[in-house]
Order: sequence, then C-alpha cells, then structure tokens
Amino acid sequence: MRKIIVSEMVSVDGFFAGEDGNINWHVVDEEFNQYAINLLNTVDTILFGRVTYDIFENYWPAAAKDPKTGKSDLEIADKINDAVKIVFSKTLKKVGWNNVHLMEEVTPEEINKLKQQTGKDIVVYGSGTIVQKLTELGLVDEYRFFVAPVVLGKGKALLKNLKDNLKLKLVKTGSFGSGVVVLCYQPG
Repeated sequence: MRKIIVSEMVSVDGFFAGEDGNINWHVVDEEFNQYAINLLNTVDTILFGRVTYDIFENYWPAAAKDPKTGKSDLEIADKINDAVKIVFSKTLKKVGWNNVHLMEEVTPEEINKLKQQTGKDIVVYGSGTIVQKLTELGLVDEYRFFVAPVVLGKGKALLKNLKDNLKLKLVKTGSFGSGVVVLCYQPG
C-alpha cells in the first residue's frame, strides 16, 4: 500500500507559514534540494490545498523553461511537473497544469482508494488544511518536518485544533549544513 508523507518546513516555534502565508524564511539550498530530489524519486502523486497548489503552479512550470534555473531546481521542476497532482478546493472550478485532478474535499474513502492504487508513495507539501484533515482522519503514514533555524513569533500553525493528542514515533533524524534539522515521525 502506498504511504502518505507530509513534508513540511517549519520554524523552531512550529509555524509552517508566516501570518500572511509567506514562506520567505524557508532555508533552501543545494543540500536541501538534493533531499527533495531523493524524496521526489519515491513518490508519483502530490496532494495540495488550493493555496499551495497556486504557489506551485505559478512557479514550477515556468522554472522548467527558465534558462536561469539551476540544475537541481530543474530536476525538481521536471519531477513535480510530471507527477500526478490532486488539488482539494471548493473554490477552484478548473485547473490548467498537466496531470492535475480537482477534488472538492478530503474523504477517507477516496484517500484510501488512492493509497491502494499501484504506484509510488504520495506526498503533501504545505497545504495546512489538507494536512490537518488527513491527520484527523488518521491517513498520514509519515511526517517529515524540516525545522528551519528561525523563530517567527507568530504565523500559521500546521496542526491546530486537533481533537486528541497526536503521538508520534521518531524514526529518523538528520541535519543540513544550513542548520535545518530533519525529524521524521510515524504515527505512534
């Protein structure tokens, strides 16, 4: 069965975006990009909420055609552009990026069907509302938190208002020269 992997950059104080949704504090360098490429080699489907989908759709197709795009960003762009993308939105009526499927809401039945299909694993980037819903439904198999060496003071919390505690089991750690620490957890 395919796994759902949540991959999130978070601040030391636990926010995945600034109050206005900005992510200009993310620490992305060559070492991080190589980790991203390695993850993308293990997945073939990406789940998005509307906001993160908009960010990715506005960046990655253009990055793939920009002669100034670096080698690792170009490799990431190719993998993301080729992947199956599912965007959950009640406001979007159509999508223009290739390999995109539009769904109105996260349902356990549809997600379990997706997990049972043949193929590689599934990843979620950003998309706080989607991560929240998948977590509440017990459908996330692994959380990969990239803790950036920054304190925002305020911002958007990734997992807020959970009804119950979420117990996690640490399965892997790592660190990058930039000071980013990787913490990989499975529901415990």
